[in-house]
Amino acid sequence: MSEIEKKLGRTPKTDWDVLRQGLLDRAEAEELIDLAYERHDSPFGTLLVIAGDGGIVRISLAAEPEEEVLAGLTRRISPRIARLGRDEITLAREQLDSYFAGSLRNFDLPLDWRLTKGFRRDVLVQTAAIPYGATASYSEVAGRAGSPKAVRAAGTALATNPLPIVVPCHRVLRSDGEAGSYLGGSEMKEALLEMERERA
Repeated sequence: MSEIEKKLGRTPKTDWDVLRQGLLDRAEAEELIDLAYERHDSPFGTLLVIAGDGGIVRISLAAEPEEEVLAGLTRRISPRIARLGRDEITLAREQLDSYFAGSLRNFDLPLDWRLTKGFRRDVLVQTAAIPYGATASYSEVAGRAGSPKAVRAAGTALATNPLPIVVPCHRVLRSDGEAGSYLGGSEMKEALLEMERERA
């Protein structure tokens, strides 16, 4: 162990936290961080809320491994990602808390849609328009997005929704009325639907 490592080893953890935060603040001020994220506790486990320059770019559910989510964003957007607060993330966390508490029905957040394009984005935009407490079928969403026969493609778009809860893919059901699959698990999907039905 070198002399500097010995000295660093004696530095209290709180000093490291201060140093880390100072470096992150400086990097953010100099626009060296492309993506910022924070963990957020919810009734369904810990979510990750991630923001880019255009707003919230990704919300991951507890069922998704954090390392995989961050690695995917590193590949698809930028490796310059850090755990750091931003106004958009604070707003998203406040609105998520209000939604779970039953006092918010419509999210009003700046969204960064760069993880979707084409028909998939159209499907998600139509999904975002489904009212609180209401549902639609996969075929209805596909039709509203301009391709009524592209039900399977609509299902893929919903299964890869980068903004679950805010873009409420849980409100899209199978044609027989069954909940169907959900990235957070079918129990979470059914619980969200039940919560909205009760409060609507």
